[in-house]
Amino acid sequence: MMSDVSEYSELHDELRSVAADLLAKDSIDWPLLVSAGWVGLDAPEEAGGAGVTFAEVAVICEELGRAAATTGYLGGAVLAIGALNCLQPSDSRDTLLQEVVAGTTRVALGLSGSGDAPFELATGRVHGRATFVSDAAGAQRLLLPARDADGLAVLVDVAADASGLAVADQPVLDETRNLATVTADGVDIAGNAVWRFDGDAEDCLRALTGRAALAVACDSLGVAQAMLDATVAYTGVRRQFGRPIGSFQAVKHACADMLVRITVARQLVNAAIASPDPRAVSMAKAYTTEAAVEVAGKAMQLHGGIGYTWESGVHIYLKRAALNRSLFGSPAEHRAKIAQHYR
Repeated sequence: MMSDVSEYSELHDELRSVAADLLAKDSIDWPLLVSAGWVGLDAPEEAGGAGVTFAEVAVICEELGRAAATTGYLGGAVLAIGALNCLQPSDSRDTLLQEVVAGTTRVALGLSGSGDAPFELATGRVHGRATFVSDAAGAQRLLLPARDADGLAVLVDVAADASGLAVADQPVLDETRNLATVTADGVDIAGNAVWRFDGDAEDCLRALTGRAALAVACDSLGVAQAMLDATVAYTGVRRQFGRPIGSFQAVKHACADMLVRITVARQLVNAAIASPDPRAVSMAKAYTTEAAVEVAGKAMQLHGGIGYTWESGVHIYLKRAALNRSLFGSPAEHRAKIAQHYR
């Protein structure tokens, strides 16, 4: 058992190191993520993926947050692969999964933060609207969670240029994210484009929402760690009254508080990755995304006047942390879910 833990720890350390090097590049485009093997990390090997687990995907999500990278990884890989893995096997599903892993087709999942299916499928047409859809702009195919005439949740495969489908950019404070509003107004759907979940449909929808929330929590963990590292480095060289400001007790205590928040967040995230039940995921999402906002805000203060400038880059992390806090359920919403387990 200990050797297995050590092996996985070494794998994650190596993956983290490679990710940090790759994300240090000036330009990070989709083909680069595909060639690195990140898109198909937890896709089955028979589909061209690595066949690993979400634990490895989580490492990438954290490093993306640490670099505040602008990529389509959340929507185009984490959610797209997660959704396709949840479906019943079929020739069309298997083909699309292979294309996503190979990078020849980009897919987005029209998932709302509530975890419900925002679209309706009736008489061969889809109607509905989903907001804050990750990385829908630029996708060639969209998987729309819909309810059929019997009220069962399904995924509907729709071409991005289909008549009646509109994908509108949704401006947000965080400029490193690509979010959109997806509207379907009577989109014609072929019978073979309606895909069933492999298992209980409601459980699968909740699992997909939980996967999204946990991925965002991992991203926020990376944001918080980056801000702590930057703050410790800056306060070690910024001098005032003839000494580094990091030697002052108030600054030390502030950095210690940041470290405590990150340490607790990491424990909650690791627990949710190991056992992704809804309560564990909600605890990780609520605490970590809130902690990241607090840590980034404190980092801005400890950087002094330079922290409030555009050039410092601290604002990029603060805005990303603020958006992460709201994506796929706010801390208040996740705490309400946790409370339901004790009623």
